[in-house]
Amino acid sequence: MLTEYQQQLRERFLSAPVTAPPSPWRPVSARGIAIGGLVGIGFAEAPAGRDVVMVVSHDGHGLFDATTGARIARDREPDADSAYPADADLTCPGLGPVAGQPVRIAGLFGGGLHTTAEGGWMIDVVSPEWPHDRVILSTGAGAYRGTLGETWWHIFDAGYSELRAAGFSPSGRTLAVATSSDLTLWTRAQPSDDAGTGGPAPSAG
Repeated sequence: MLTEYQQQLRERFLSAPVTAPPSPWRPVSARGIAIGGLVGIGFAEAPAGRDVVMVVSHDGHGLFDATTGARIARDREPDADSAYPADADLTCPGLGPVAGQPVRIAGLFGGGLHTTAEGGWMIDVVSPEWPHDRVILSTGAGAYRGTLGETWWHIFDAGYSELRAAGFSPSGRTLAVATSSDLTLWTRAQPSDDAGTGGPAPSAG
């Protein structure tokens, strides 16, 4: 049975509509990047110091530029012993511009992304309608004591799919939410001239 405080928190999160993160965060693409059978994601730093996101799915590995959403590398048939992050360190070998670099993967097999970032930003995953997860971005007084739209924002509702991971890149410039069916990215960095080519791919693997 929920305590009065727990019930208040549940109602607090249930009543909060999904809204876009505030400035300086901006969406990387107009909608999530569709990735069927997504298992997990991880961050790496590519040349020029920009964030890239590695996606592991049942269809292989993909690498995306975190400021544009462009897919910059793809491996549909990774080696069987490294296709999934099953080792103790939960890594998969990088590809494309981060080839040869182990990338820590958070998701179905365990692990996690950074839950705080420079500037006082924080991420919480709450489940007022378990098993459906919601992702809360907050700063200052946070989500539990602050004011909706001022110190916290309900930025993602995973009711349609299973949440795999949510959090920041090590640099703090990228915020990601991954479910079993898609990847959603926000950034506070500006796209560079060499940040990949083309738009977000419809499927990543």
